[in-house]
Amino acid sequence: MRRISTVLGLFAVSVTAYGQDISPNLYHQPTQMDMGGVGLMQMPTARMNRAGEFTALYYDNEEYRRIALSLQLFPWLETTIRYNDVRTRLYSDNPDFSGDQTYKDRGVDVKLRLLEESVYLPEVSIGLRDFAGTGQFSGEFIAASKRWNNFDFTLGLGWGYVGRRGNLDNPFCEISDEYCERPAGFQGSGGSFEYDEWFRGDMSVYGGVEYQTPWEPLSVKLEYDGNDYTDEPSRTPIIQDSPWNLGLHYRVSDNLNLQVSYERGNTIMFGFNLRTNFNSISQVKRRERKRSGKRLVNNPPPENIKAVESENLRNGLRKEGGWYAQSLHISDDGKTLTSYGSQHAFRDRKMGAERSARVLASEVPESIEKYQFIDTTMTMPTGKATVDANKLKAAMRAEDMTTQAQEAIAFSDVTEQEQKKNLAGDYLHQHEFEVGKPAFGARPYMEQAFGGPENFYMYQLRMDADMNWALSPQLIVDAEVSFNLLTNYDEFNYTTPTRKAFLPRVRTRIREYATQSDVWLQNLQATYVKQWNKDMYSSVYGGYLERMFAGVGSEVMYRPYESNWGIGMDLNWVKQRSFENALGFHDYSTVTGHINGYWEPEFFDDTRIYVSYGKFLAKDNGVRVQFEHKFDSGIIVGAFAVKTNVSAKEYGEGSFNKGFFISIPVDLFQISDSVGRATFGWTPLTRDGGQMLRRSRTLMGITDGRERFYSN
Repeated sequence: MRRISTVLGLFAVSVTAYGQDISPNLYHQPTQMDMGGVGLMQMPTARMNRAGEFTALYYDNEEYRRIALSLQLFPWLETTIRYNDVRTRLYSDNPDFSGDQTYKDRGVDVKLRLLEESVYLPEVSIGLRDFAGTGQFSGEFIAASKRWNNFDFTLGLGWGYVGRRGNLDNPFCEISDEYCERPAGFQGSGGSFEYDEWFRGDMSVYGGVEYQTPWEPLSVKLEYDGNDYTDEPSRTPIIQDSPWNLGLHYRVSDNLNLQVSYERGNTIMFGFNLRTNFNSISQVKRRERKRSGKRLVNNPPPENIKAVESENLRNGLRKEGGWYAQSLHISDDGKTLTSYGSQHAFRDRKMGAERSARVLASEVPESIEKYQFIDTTMTMPTGKATVDANKLKAAMRAEDMTTQAQEAIAFSDVTEQEQKKNLAGDYLHQHEFEVGKPAFGARPYMEQAFGGPENFYMYQLRMDADMNWALSPQLIVDAEVSFNLLTNYDEFNYTTPTRKAFLPRVRTRIREYATQSDVWLQNLQATYVKQWNKDMYSSVYGGYLERMFAGVGSEVMYRPYESNWGIGMDLNWVKQRSFENALGFHDYSTVTGHINGYWEPEFFDDTRIYVSYGKFLAKDNGVRVQFEHKFDSGIIVGAFAVKTNVSAKEYGEGSFNKGFFISIPVDLFQISDSVGRATFGWTPLTRDGGQMLRRSRTLMGITDGRERFYSN
């Protein structure tokens, strides 16, 4: 199943008249081309967008419609995911399989900057188009761009689809005869890296210019096309009366751009794109006013600790600082107040610590010189914030012009004594665990699929009712029941493969699961977690672990505080759940498990590489590599690839498991603060190879407070 989820809500599009709601620095920002990514019309330039720039594009002409998502991952790296709707072809020759749906081709592009523009030298980039798909639009290029006043000139060399005009001989032929011819078609079942085609065959020179007109929303593009449109994926003749293309680009607002062009000397093309920036995107918040030095003067704190009302103090911490205080402890010398608890409101941990500390400064005696907030997850301490009370109060009173409140805050690991909660002194408040009632919640969930044979857009709108119940400080039960509200998944028209499957069907039965009932048990999992020392954690779990598998398992993890690496291992016995019976099982069972590790390289800011090696659900063995990058707004984008001992033929269409995802902080959509996240994923095809178990609680998530990649 082809899966993708849209995030158009991020764009907050406002269609306004010229002169309104457009940032001046956007007027000269590089524009998108027809295929997605920065460029002229058909041809790419060397230009890069600002880091974090995200664009969703739609483009339409006679033969093709294109939907593309483009992200400037780093200042030197642009990535693009694209669907091509080839409206002149059917999805398949079998109407019982795909009806009258037109053919869909997906592709992935990358562009890397080799040289930044200087006074005398151009910006130079190299790129690969459609380098991991069917190869029908694949091509490579090297481009140079140089700006002169309001003109931005580009000269490039293209191979494959970018250089099909073939007006130059390939210089790489001098190195090897293999570069003289470009292989046709694609290997295996598509989706693999066709590196043996890169920079091969004839090539073409291309170029053009983009002119920023005096009317700032409008720019004009002129392009010499490197493609002559022979042997097109449309399988219909495409006539090119002229290699010159002319286009207009109009900025409607900060978030909306329109493009129209006259290409091939005979065709009008139209498109638009929506943009935002993952670094700068933000949301206005409604928050309680911070406690100030004026309050310290007008309402001085009590003179001794016995006068402190612990209930009012905990309410103030929760309401103003987002801090749930499980305990409030005073040291033997009366100079340190320590609170074990958790932050439930603020992703910015310095902000949460500062606001909580301001509450303490106005509610506890002046004799207390240090505040400690120890973060806990399932009562396990993961880290602490220490606040110098005197420095904080000096900032609150504005005793000088330079001291800032957050300068009084320092973050560090917990000590062995703090980890064991063996503190000397008295408690203002200490929560004794009691088995209470389960906590219930509900949320809507939209599952979407793009590019399927029966219908390009498949969807299921459901309501998830969830429950969690703490039976002990370290034992919790999670459950989720889902209710179908609206779906067209019943349009899927096959449930078994036409040929014998090489692999056990561990994921490709998704059609049967999606259509079996309007009410189903998503998961029911009990998890017990233990912290052995500051850095070592373990868990055991069991139950209906996910929609397709139930079983038991265990996990261990070593995760030093604020370290750029960690390592762990999980081992599970699982049995396939029935799609005919909500609580029943099929005969298939297996043991699956992995050695897992993450690394955050110092040369890539806010970037994590996660690697898992082991046995997957279909009993194949191999490695899964996941790349994640976090932007200033807290948005995280990632990509993964899995390569196992299953061949491309055995795996099926796509050749190997891969996909992309985006994790968005919930508070970017609301005016109140939140530490929650919403994750959207896109997997080109769902196949059985390289599939991992999807548990509701993992040690990586439980211990995120040790490093705070997702929760900060």
